[in-house]
Amino acid sequence: MRGSIPPPADRGRPGRPRPSRLPGERPQPPRPPGDDTGCHILHVDMDAFYASVELRDRPELRGRPVIVAHASGRSVVLSATYEARDYGVRSAMPIGRARALCPQAVIIPPRHGLYGAVSKQVMAIFQAVTPEIEPLSLDEAFLDVSGALRRLGRPAFIGQLIRRQVAEQQDITCSVGIAVNKFVAKLASVHCKPDGLLVIPAGGVLEFLHPLPVAALWGVGEQTGKALARLSLRTVGDLAATPVGVLEAAVGKAAAAHLAALAAGRDDRRVERTVQEKSIGAEETFAEDIGDPELIRRELLRLSGRTAHALRAGGYAARTITVKLRLSDFTTITRSRTLPDPTDLANQIYATACALHEGSGLSSRARLRLVGVRATGLVPAASAVMQLTLGERPESWREAERAVDRIASRFGAGTVRPAALVDGDQAQRREPPAEPPAAPDARRP
Repeated sequence: MRGSIPPPADRGRPGRPRPSRLPGERPQPPRPPGDDTGCHILHVDMDAFYASVELRDRPELRGRPVIVAHASGRSVVLSATYEARDYGVRSAMPIGRARALCPQAVIIPPRHGLYGAVSKQVMAIFQAVTPEIEPLSLDEAFLDVSGALRRLGRPAFIGQLIRRQVAEQQDITCSVGIAVNKFVAKLASVHCKPDGLLVIPAGGVLEFLHPLPVAALWGVGEQTGKALARLSLRTVGDLAATPVGVLEAAVGKAAAAHLAALAAGRDDRRVERTVQEKSIGAEETFAEDIGDPELIRRELLRLSGRTAHALRAGGYAARTITVKLRLSDFTTITRSRTLPDPTDLANQIYATACALHEGSGLSSRARLRLVGVRATGLVPAASAVMQLTLGERPESWREAERAVDRIASRFGAGTVRPAALVDGDQAQRREPPAEPPAAPDARRP
């Protein structure tokens, strides 16, 4: 794989501007990074996405350890600059642990609306290259560029073009892995972070894969890792050399076939233009454990509203609602209910969530550290048949909630909230109101 990794001058920290190119000029660097013949799959991953977006507005913080997270003791790290990662800070780490590892870090509260807007602009850059895009999250996607080769040049040139345009248009950086399939391309992008490009030639896939730890394979979690360790399988090469029958005895037939294929560099999955969402939801970890049923219901109302808004934004309705309850000792309980008809309405989700909480079997003394609401069994909202309950006015709730969506899109999330969520409101409410909120109940100061 000699020549696969760009020279050090081409790999910098997030936010470093890249040289400009004349509009419309075909990118043709004199020495493409590696043999990209047959490597039509790109995995593009933004570098420390949330943190990099924040540094655009606060350039004075570049070069310093920065953490994107809520400051409360129970929150977790959403993103961290590479300077913070040098101290061991990682995404999903409790903020208390992150502060202990890097007390000098600057903590910035997240701005999810901004990240979503930047993500759309980045995806637009991808769309200008190819329609064959499979987004995985706000900050990463697979691209199949086989149809763009004649117009834009070799895959490595296209990867360089994408990196340059993201840097020039958004002032953030991304890393690009290029390979013959999705699995290897994603690993390649991980290995060239930050701000890099790595081509894994078709003939060099096994050379790249086999020295890696088995944990690099998709599907190797804690339990599977322990089962493989009992067989003294430490690297992907070790696993590739193991008879499938031995693997089947350790991890089961399906998992053995899956891991053997990946260890051989095989991944037949195509880049899917549209990936059906499997679930949509929200959860909250409290600053302190709570046991007051009214506070729990209030949080369920908040989370139901967020879930319903995300459903409508994605054009979905949900058949099943699930409530997640995590106790102070980290015991986690989930309860689900399938509805007679799919819904995208907060009041229906909230009523179901309350019923699931009340029927969870928790004692009155139970204290919760986390509550979550999730919608599954998603179907296109346009095809969902919504049945009306006796006396309900057609579309009343739906139109009210869509009106709230429009206000939120213009003035920001939380501009319009149920009265029960207004700070200081002491109203005791177990069910959603009998009439839809025709006008805003309250506005944030």
